[in-house]
Amino acid sequence: MRVTITLLAAIFFTAVSYAQVAHNNLFTVGIGAGLIGGLYDGNYPYSSLKQHGNFGLGAPDKLDGELVVFQGRIYQTQHSGKTFPVDDRQLTPFAMVNFFKADKKIAINSALNKEGLLHLLDSVLTNVNGMYAIHISGKFNYIKTRAFPPVKAHDHTPLAAMLPLQHFFEFNNVQGDLIGYRLPSFMDNTNISGYHFHFLAAQKDAGGHIIDVKAENITIEIDVLDSYTVHVPPSRDFEQFDFKKNRAEDIKSVERGDKKQ
Repeated sequence: MRVTITLLAAIFFTAVSYAQVAHNNLFTVGIGAGLIGGLYDGNYPYSSLKQHGNFGLGAPDKLDGELVVFQGRIYQTQHSGKTFPVDDRQLTPFAMVNFFKADKKIAINSALNKEGLLHLLDSVLTNVNGMYAIHISGKFNYIKTRAFPPVKAHDHTPLAAMLPLQHFFEFNNVQGDLIGYRLPSFMDNTNISGYHFHFLAAQKDAGGHIIDVKAENITIEIDVLDSYTVHVPPSRDFEQFDFKKNRAEDIKSVERGDKKQ
């Protein structure tokens, strides 16, 4: 009887420990530098991605837009601007997710441009080497997003070379959510360091990668993460990819949506 109780206790505490890790863990499919360098072919199903998080962002198979994971559902914004829930059987080449649980919540009732918003976040996220999931909801005076067009299978054109092909979308006085992260420099190349946000409109009919934002009457929720896991793609293209090349400037250009230094 004592053995049974001990075994059950061990199983219980293992389950609790796993749940705590899962809620503080960033799960990444693929390598950020790989996506930037042209690894666009999907390799990981959305149905499996949902097992590792209910909040996050990523890229669709062979691009054609941007992904956002919000409240356990995955949405794709295509290069046409069309936004819709994805089929769970489809694949992603790169995505990052976590089970979002806010550790801190802040209400902002003043107008902020993108620079002001990031400065505010920097003042709150004091651990420069910390990993943070960030949810910003409310009213936005202005939002500009982008989405890349689709490519053919095994087309490895670097993403920075596709910047002229971006499609941009602008929204005024829109309600919605910013889903994103601030990740430290030591995660660069494996992931994408700094701030990275995708947008999803309240009606779930518009979105994309954030290029510019002006916010008003927003709520900021912060989830502090303490570990990360990387799923390495099981593909020949990945096995032969050159990760020695420095893609830091390409990453910055793709994040901003332009080639400016």
